Amino acid sequence: MVELGRVSLGDPGALLPTGFWAAVAVWLERPQVANKRLCGARTEARGSASLPRAHTEKGPQRGQGPGLEGLDAGEPGRASPDTEPELGPRAGREGDAPAAGLDSLWDRVSQSLVHDNPEMLAFLSGPALGSQPEAPQKLDLILRTVIPKASPHCPLTEPKKELVVQDVANGSVTFLPLEEDDEGNLDVKMSNVYQLQLHHSEGEWFISVLIFCPERWHSDGIVYPKPSWLGEELLAKLARWAVENRKSEFKSTLSLVSILRYSKMYQELKEKYRDMVWPEVTDPEKFVYEDVAIATYLLILWEEERAERGVTTKQSFVDLGCGNGLLVHILSNEGHPGRGIDVRRRKIWDMYGPQTQLEEGSIIPSDKTLFPGVDWLIGNHSDELTPWIPVIAARSSYTCRFFVLPCCFFDFLGRYCRRQSKKTQYREYLDFVLEVGLSCGFHMQEDCLRIPSTKRVCLIGKSRTYLPSAEVWMDEQRTRYIHSRQSHPQSLPGEEDAPTTPQAADDHNSHGTFDAGAECMPDSLAAEGRAAPGTGLWISGFCPREKAERVRNCAALPRDFIDQVVLQVANLLLDGKKLNTRRSEDGSLKTWNEGGSLSLAEVAAELKPETLQRLKRECGGLQTLLRNSHQVFEVLNGRVHIRDWRRELQKEKPPEAKRSLSAEVFKTRLCWFFAHHPDGCVLPAARCPFAHGPEELRRSQAPKKQRQAP
Repeated sequence: MVELGRVSLGDPGALLPTGFWAAVAVWLERPQVANKRLCGARTEARGSASLPRAHTEKGPQRGQGPGLEGLDAGEPGRASPDTEPELGPRAGREGDAPAAGLDSLWDRVSQSLVHDNPEMLAFLSGPALGSQPEAPQKLDLILRTVIPKASPHCPLTEPKKELVVQDVANGSVTFLPLEEDDEGNLDVKMSNVYQLQLHHSEGEWFISVLIFCPERWHSDGIVYPKPSWLGEELLAKLARWAVENRKSEFKSTLSLVSILRYSKMYQELKEKYRDMVWPEVTDPEKFVYEDVAIATYLLILWEEERAERGVTTKQSFVDLGCGNGLLVHILSNEGHPGRGIDVRRRKIWDMYGPQTQLEEGSIIPSDKTLFPGVDWLIGNHSDELTPWIPVIAARSSYTCRFFVLPCCFFDFLGRYCRRQSKKTQYREYLDFVLEVGLSCGFHMQEDCLRIPSTKRVCLIGKSRTYLPSAEVWMDEQRTRYIHSRQSHPQSLPGEEDAPTTPQAADDHNSHGTFDAGAECMPDSLAAEGRAAPGTGLWISGFCPREKAERVRNCAALPRDFIDQVVLQVANLLLDGKKLNTRRSEDGSLKTWNEGGSLSLAEVAAELKPETLQRLKRECGGLQTLLRNSHQVFEVLNGRVHIRDWRRELQKEKPPEAKRSLSAEVFKTRLCWFFAHHPDGCVLPAARCPFAHGPEELRRSQAPKKQRQAP
């Protein structure tokens, strides 16, 4: 036995020992959080047992064997200290070994420990063995399958089974690798046995990692890393998780589908679609892999649904707000009849071929936008359609189901306005969409996808809470609920909060910008939001996204308005004088005011309300305008500074391609500092990239890049 590492823990929040077991639960149920070469883990069975004593002549009696508990996806998850939503335990439906096999497995392991391997028994029992207590040493047993990531470059893709023995009383958990013999029986391998321990000594807590037989440890680099990784990387993560008092707001990752099946299918589809030519301006890495992951999830969800229903016909679908159409293309290619609808045609649509049905058109919730012959409605970042999709599905037919992946926050009319400070805005919006689904009569399910996005929780309505005979009554309840939402505050166009992080902006722009609000309402009905009689509309005032996407990155603002804001912010910074004296190229000393720094909030407090209101209508607002004014300002960590071009020119030289482009645009714009800074430009005219006066201006030779729709 060798101790690979030990780390002391500070516990100001008195979270131990409970925090240790929460950290162990993460490693048990979501090992991919620490080991990126794993896809996940599946819990096959849980049980309890008594540790056999060394002096006994036979293994535990049947009454001492594990009391098994079958698991399903509905079992409550544990507290998770990590940021990724929790991977909950799963039923043994995917495993090769039934849960009942845990009983006989522990019987064989117990007898082997007593008769053939007392050293392993001592390692398993720890210091409690020597004391030989009267009461049997109680253990918790877990049979789990560790699933490696599928990869064409890695030959080892077979899942590995482990028997995990938790001794809560003594603060230890031991991992016993299993191998299958020719008769299909599972037995413990003597190699790759390791243990996590929690100690408490002289008022201080410690976590350590031990290996039973280091000379027999075999590292495959995936399921079984090198011992040094266990003693350094894993130990450090466990120590951090154990004292973090954070719980996930979200459900398990991929809790409704088979992780093993997901891993294999995702790799297959990724290889199949990764080389697509991408004519859009959006990042192909993000959107191709994201849509592949969503398609993988839906294909497996539908595959399992067919098995549950005992049918073979593949489900049909309609993707509302399909954007680039890649999800429709993949699902269609995999044999599911369906189509996508979006208000704006994308260039990539022409590349898919006739088998991928994509339509350009607006969806306005009404009696004319029902899909009675369709099995599933999909809303992938469908923005203002998101809360309407459960309604459309419910009214299309009793058997219609839906899948939504919410991104931007919309109510039935206009932007969704949060009302609870105890939840994040994202969690509150998800709860609202869940409420919509329940009000429409669906049993609602929630899951977390494995996609490169900050918004990855999906909501699913697969079945109804009522019988078909109650459809008329249920539809009256839906109507009442929809109109009751009009009493909730909603923001008007241009007043909504725009995405402020790069990731949020990416998510928002993947399917365009929507501008819904009261300005689209008929005058006579705007106050109530009710539909005009005989129109077939379910509510008046709904507006689909504009066909021509509005530019909202401050670039379309009037030049004089931008110049006025830039000058005002610069004067604010220069008032906090910070004089910098350096020797210029001719040998003389030059004192230059580089100004102070202000937070974005401090800058905003000095601007007029009407100026802020105008900026708020743009994505990113004030921060975007200042970042666009790259010549004058530098925005770092939420603070604004005057840019010092002496430091800019001292930075590492750009690659050759960028150097040639810089030469083409050299002195095509006037130098702001030469014209407005009280000390002039800090650089001599020969070195400044900008023109010191109109006589130095020259025409740019660089072609302007045409802006394309995402």
